Amino acid sequence: MHVERCDILIRGGTILDGTGAPGIVGDVAVTGDRIAAIGPDLPHHAGRVIEAAGLAVAPGFIDVHTHDDRALLSHPDMPFKVSQGVTTLVAGNCGVSLAPLLLKGQPPPPLDLLGYDPGWFRFARFADYVTALGDAPPAVNAALLVGHITLRHRVMDRLDRAATAPEIAAMAGMVDAALAEGAIGFSTGLDYPQSVQSSFEEVLALASRVAPAGGIYCCHHRNYFGGLEEALREVFALGQGAGAPVILSHHQCSGHGNFGKGPMTLKMIDAARRHTPIGLDCYPYNASSKTLDPGRVAPGVRIMVTWSTSNSDQAGRMLADIAADWGVTEREAADRVLPAGAIYFQLDEPDVRAILAYPHTMIGSDGLPHDVHPHPRLWGTFPRVLGHYARDVGLFSLAEAVRRMTSLPADWFGLAGRGRLVAGAFADLVLFDPARVIDSATFVNPRQAAAGIGTVICNGRVTWAEGASTGARPGKVLARDPAFAILTPAL
Repeated sequence: MHVERCDILIRGGTILDGTGAPGIVGDVAVTGDRIAAIGPDLPHHAGRVIEAAGLAVAPGFIDVHTHDDRALLSHPDMPFKVSQGVTTLVAGNCGVSLAPLLLKGQPPPPLDLLGYDPGWFRFARFADYVTALGDAPPAVNAALLVGHITLRHRVMDRLDRAATAPEIAAMAGMVDAALAEGAIGFSTGLDYPQSVQSSFEEVLALASRVAPAGGIYCCHHRNYFGGLEEALREVFALGQGAGAPVILSHHQCSGHGNFGKGPMTLKMIDAARRHTPIGLDCYPYNASSKTLDPGRVAPGVRIMVTWSTSNSDQAGRMLADIAADWGVTEREAADRVLPAGAIYFQLDEPDVRAILAYPHTMIGSDGLPHDVHPHPRLWGTFPRVLGHYARDVGLFSLAEAVRRMTSLPADWFGLAGRGRLVAGAFADLVLFDPARVIDSATFVNPRQAAAGIGTVICNGRVTWAEGASTGARPGKVLARDPAFAILTPAL
């Protein structure tokens, strides 16, 4: 492989190409926003040389499950992502997207997953949001979903019922418009009160708009607790009926009654995959996070408050401690701190490991960047998989861990030219130390950059180096290439 000159030469690293193949020592040359060459002893005529001996060189990580829609605009350096090696993310998950919706005042739950400050839901068309990201690019690439709950807020007078036929038609038109204006797919958050009353027919009608546009359906389904199996069967039926590829969002088995069900749900997914393209994502922690739901308060469930607009001084405290201080029950304390966010310690570690080990599982952080006291997954997800689960626990090899974060999501989401280190691909890269990489964020101190992440490059520009953001913002809104996607996620 011959190059006369390049902008960046990464020299002597162990190249993990994203396919799961063992690493090989070599050089990577970057010219403009592309990988110009990969091989041993490439010419040294480079504007910048990065010595990578002892480091792994991998494709930039793809975070397939985020709620970063607003953060892409309000925190464009995206330090909580680039510090982990993330160069691309998928936003608009769980039925909540920033567009197309105009709101005045504080957004109601669960739209406040995107932040509770007023004024951010200001994009009447999906195209307006895409334009805003083009005018003020962030440090990472973004693939965008349009959310069901956002559309229900746009069309319906109240959300505690199923949509009528005219309302479904109006939402379907908005899905079509969003897909034409830059969205790669549609998402639902079917266990949120704002959509739990939606009918199967309503969801199917909207998910069915995805396939003709070559899109994807990402499903936060109706129940992760006692109705888990039934909820999974509904998703399988939705995917088959819509004829669209489906991603199961943050697959988990929540609550003590579901502990140990992880392997059983994976067998269900295997059976469904025989006739429907089904993928899934997972975060590497045994605690979940979302808006605070007082209905989830139950004996034996430990809950941490992550933010509260009515009692902001309680962020970062356990609900049980707040209740004890106030001399009330935990349910009464939960009602009093609303609106609020929460971390729920309700997952079984063996289930988490079983789901992570499943060969079709992708990695998604599901972090909430606007929480005052966020879940540590916001800053720690990808280094935790690399350092804790791959290196220390031995759940899978380092090369396999990288595949889950790179080529696998690039294939499912149709991100052509991403996720693999090959000549001609986009220059999204991360250099990390396999011996040192680990998450530093904890439930007590969650806003801490990981250890062992060296240089991060997005579209040929360095976004993270020497432990800090560089200020470069080369991110792009990415389109989905259906031809690239359809050929690769094998059933």
